[in-house]
Amino acid sequence: MGVKDLGGRSGTMMYGTMLLTFSGLFGQVVGFFYRISLARLIGPEMMGLYQLIMPVYSVLSSITTVGLTVAASALSARYHAKGDQAGICQVRRSCLKCLVLLLLPVAAVTVAFSDPISVYILGDARTRTGLVLLLPCILLTGIENIQKHCFFGVGMVRPPAFAEMAEQVIRAVAVLGLLVLCLPLGGEGTVGVIVAGMVVCEVFSAVTLTLLFRRYIGSCSACCAGREGLWREIGRIALPVGGTSLLGNLMGSANAILIPQLLVKGGKTAGEAMSDFGVINGMTIPMLLMPTAFIGALGLVLVPKLARAVALRREQEAREQLSRVMAATSCVLLPCMALLVVIGPALGRLLFGDPRAGEMILPLTVGVIFTGYQAVLGSALNGLGKQSAAAGNMLLSDGVQLAFTYFLVGDPNIGLKGYVTGLWVSSLLGAWLNWRSVRKAVSLKGQTFFWAVAPGLGAVLMALCCRLLFGHLLDAGLNTAPACLITAAFGAVLYLAALQAQGVRRSDFFGSKEIE
Repeated sequence: MGVKDLGGRSGTMMYGTMLLTFSGLFGQVVGFFYRISLARLIGPEMMGLYQLIMPVYSVLSSITTVGLTVAASALSARYHAKGDQAGICQVRRSCLKCLVLLLLPVAAVTVAFSDPISVYILGDARTRTGLVLLLPCILLTGIENIQKHCFFGVGMVRPPAFAEMAEQVIRAVAVLGLLVLCLPLGGEGTVGVIVAGMVVCEVFSAVTLTLLFRRYIGSCSACCAGREGLWREIGRIALPVGGTSLLGNLMGSANAILIPQLLVKGGKTAGEAMSDFGVINGMTIPMLLMPTAFIGALGLVLVPKLARAVALRREQEAREQLSRVMAATSCVLLPCMALLVVIGPALGRLLFGDPRAGEMILPLTVGVIFTGYQAVLGSALNGLGKQSAAAGNMLLSDGVQLAFTYFLVGDPNIGLKGYVTGLWVSSLLGAWLNWRSVRKAVSLKGQTFFWAVAPGLGAVLMALCCRLLFGHLLDAGLNTAPACLITAAFGAVLYLAALQAQGVRRSDFFGSKEIE
């Protein structure tokens, strides 16, 4: 029995991208209200304890899961392109075996050294129970994500997208429900209950994705025979991706730890340093990253599409997919950043109640734009089978960011401007390196007008007109929220009109139909 078709447009790139974007935005909204409710239930101190264990979660996931999900997506796409359903099942089974083999020693070390890890690394013994309970959560998350990326590989987006949305709701209900039943607890008990609620949610997700896999792709019971070289292929893809993720998480943690310390070295008090860092990393950058939900979804869909083209030796198809993706990235990212430059400072005050939220918004938008291109091109390299190139480029980029932070942030005349400059330079470098690697892999030629000039000119025109309109609305006494909504709606219409005036059609960016 072959892989079941979910019907019609479910395999097209833009359909999958928009569905995953909606799923991501839905998760952000649910997560927003979940975090508010959680903070009110347990208070800031318990929230701090919970946040202490999340870097451990990221590091352990990098070691065990991240690389395997990319391997599952790319190899499933390859076998699907060849009509080999048994190969898809074998990829899933082999990746799950790898997950267990990787997690066993990691879990043993974590449990054996949970006391010193919680006390000396995390800095609070009350994190020990939550730390241990993270292990089954990581196992279940890995089972879920490997099967989810197998779905992405065969072009089925609906099952994992709807499972993801249900997961967000169940996580909120499980965690908050357990806390209501169990409170009051001590610090260690509270963190443990939160992670236990996460485990309940992941049980649902792992079981649901397993049942969906069997329904739409098939059972692995008939795929007992191993495939020569499959484990080597999984390792070739997973090792550089997982290693890059691990080193990136470690460097990101080091960067976050260094910034407040260097600000103090530059003459600020500890409270001022933490406050400044919180404004830029907890307010301004998250606000700017909201539009990048589309970019993340585009990357998830792009990897299997390119892997399919590579498997079928269709280099022209890969070039056309990449060209459309680059144009779509510019079409979404540039106007969103231009709009946030206009309304961002007022929106920051509205959302966070702090006038500093928009102080560095203009230079930060430049860094976020290059970061978006870097991410899309990195996904392209993973889809083209160039994981080592993507890994090396990302590590070099992260290293540059860390160097700028280390050498500039401590200067009292520079401060956080050094971090922003590092973001700008490192993201530009990463985007350029990834572009060079992609161009070399598929002989891709840049299309300056469709990738940059048309969306860029439209974004600049929109920003100038929106600035006039937004200022007029505020001067007329309109509240910030409706003024932002009216300006955003006007900007969207004006931007689309600007594209049309330049002779740009929808199919130039998104394609009128899927490439056969």
